[in-house]
Amino acid sequence: MGLYSAAAAVIEQPAEPLLVVISGPSGVGKDTVLDRMKQRGLPFHFVVTATTRPRRPGEVEGEDYFFVGEQEFLDMIEKGELIEHALVYNDHKGVPRQQIRAAMESGQDVVMRVDVQGAKTIQSLAPEALLIFLTARDEDELSRRLRKRRTESEADLKLRLEAAKEELGYLDIFDYVVLNADSTVETAVDTILAIIEAEHHRINPRRVNL
Repeated sequence: MGLYSAAAAVIEQPAEPLLVVISGPSGVGKDTVLDRMKQRGLPFHFVVTATTRPRRPGEVEGEDYFFVGEQEFLDMIEKGELIEHALVYNDHKGVPRQQIRAAMESGQDVVMRVDVQGAKTIQSLAPEALLIFLTARDEDELSRRLRKRRTESEADLKLRLEAAKEELGYLDIFDYVVLNADSTVETAVDTILAIIEAEHHRINPRRVNL
């Protein structure tokens, strides 16, 4: 086989499905970025996270989150149904395991958004996962976004901003960092899609086992 034939053989191989983990501080725009990705009709499976936090205005059950009671969430943990779970600002959040397995077995790229604590857990369980850190331009921008949501008290707002500083200390576990500045969400989405496309052209592809 010639060199060009060898390269062509690599290109023609079916792409290994990716587990794409989008993370970052609270208020950085993770949900907004995922919403824009969904609006583009991309052939990804977007993981729906289970949470015990109250539903926010405009959120849809089964699309944005699975909203469950605390006891139901604890039962899911007991049954081993969650690949990762954490207590985040007094609310439980977790990622259903079977949802990811089924999508990847069908050959789909899987996209999930988790907090930084969750990203650390996923990275330890699946080192070949693709971790992307979303960041705001600076603390002032992040603070404005959190205030605009009007879902946190001043005490909660301060807590989230302090947590964001700590979370920046975990950048080294991520593969890429993407700026999601005010009014540039489409650029952030374009950057993430370019990363995914590039990853599908790796000579040694990521192979995720869960």
